[in-house]
Amino acid sequence: MKPIKKETFYLLSLGCSKNLVDSDSIAHLLSQGGLRGTEKPDQAEILIVNTCGFIKPASDESIAELKNLAKHKKKGQLLIAAGCLTQRYRELVAEQVPGLDGIIGTRRWMDILELIQDLRKNPKQVRYHLPETTTIGTDDYGILRAAIQGSNAYLKIADGCRRACAYCAIPMIKGTQVSRPINTIIQDAQQLAALGIKELILIAQDTTDYGSDLGIKDGLANLLEELTNQVPQIQWIRILYAFPGVVTDRLIEVMKTSTQILPYLDIPLQHADPGILKSMRRPSNMQSVRNTINKLRAAMPDFAIRTTFIVGYPGETEVKFQSLLDFMQEIQFDHVGAFTYFHEKGTTAEKLGDPITQEIKQERLERLMTLQQEISLKKNQRWVGRNLSVLVEGYNEGISIGRSYRDAPEIDGMVFIEGELSIGDIHQVKITDALVHDLVARPVSKVV
Repeated sequence: MKPIKKETFYLLSLGCSKNLVDSDSIAHLLSQGGLRGTEKPDQAEILIVNTCGFIKPASDESIAELKNLAKHKKKGQLLIAAGCLTQRYRELVAEQVPGLDGIIGTRRWMDILELIQDLRKNPKQVRYHLPETTTIGTDDYGILRAAIQGSNAYLKIADGCRRACAYCAIPMIKGTQVSRPINTIIQDAQQLAALGIKELILIAQDTTDYGSDLGIKDGLANLLEELTNQVPQIQWIRILYAFPGVVTDRLIEVMKTSTQILPYLDIPLQHADPGILKSMRRPSNMQSVRNTINKLRAAMPDFAIRTTFIVGYPGETEVKFQSLLDFMQEIQFDHVGAFTYFHEKGTTAEKLGDPITQEIKQERLERLMTLQQEISLKKNQRWVGRNLSVLVEGYNEGISIGRSYRDAPEIDGMVFIEGELSIGDIHQVKITDALVHDLVARPVSKVV
């Protein structure tokens, strides 16, 4: 049995890209504190799981990973649960994971070194570092608030959320929105540009609400203008998680006039029936949504739109579900993500119960995704014979793999290109075939 190595840590990040940024920030702090990262948990002194607690499957995965590490924990190792699940269900985590040494939540993740020091002083005393604070801390010690993934990087521009969606626990977990100052974001972007990042992906719980807590009107548009002025070396800037109803005309104009900002937007709508949306406490004026989408498509040809839907929400009748399918057929989204409703304690929707059976939820989910597959294939087929710029990210068995402006990492499609192209560069390709989610192409030229 190999001995553990002092001053080393193993960090497992679960959940979304926003969590991944926090995990990378924790890793930066640990490195500054003299610890070295390792991918081998059996050799690390400090074991950390940055958990996800958004919905039950994510919570279950987090608990399972913690239990596995606790089961194999050696003498001298310290196991810490961090992140959303611990912030929300600290007692549950402590109860279900015997052998846990410490807990730290989402709002004070930047105190990780302090927690480790306390645990080392009192190794037999479990420490809960969850101070009462209403918002995410801003004292991040000047570390890069980004997660680098090859030639792209997720950059967090804000954390927390001030929306009141009935099904969502994020405001309980993270508190209200806290936007990062524009100059700090610019500094991070410049650092990423110096590292050769080709694609900058802006993330927050709601990017279109950026700056509202700082008194900045149209904050995202202002930020984008500064980014394009200050970091012209970054070829692609992508925006995720826009809130319906607040995609402003000025934001559309800024996106239209900059070649750096990709004509792509992720707008999670969650449903299309006004009654269901009102129950969800979401924007329910579907004509306003139509108007926004029409403006985007009129301003930028081939604008790509991704959205997310929840099926099986309490009160969703077959008629209301059909209205969602009809809306999808009408709008023709480029990409759709969907999941069944999960009854979450503590949310406003908890009182509605969970009246729709899992069988019905699953059947509706399959129908929705079948429809979207038909739409996606038709959308992709329209690209056959046309050229696209593709950021190449890998190569395998004579095929290069990349993404176009239409595809965000991990959640959308890929472009498969004949031959071996340089990884990390943007290449011009000609589309030769279309699949349900992906495109096939041959190289034309290297763009940059």
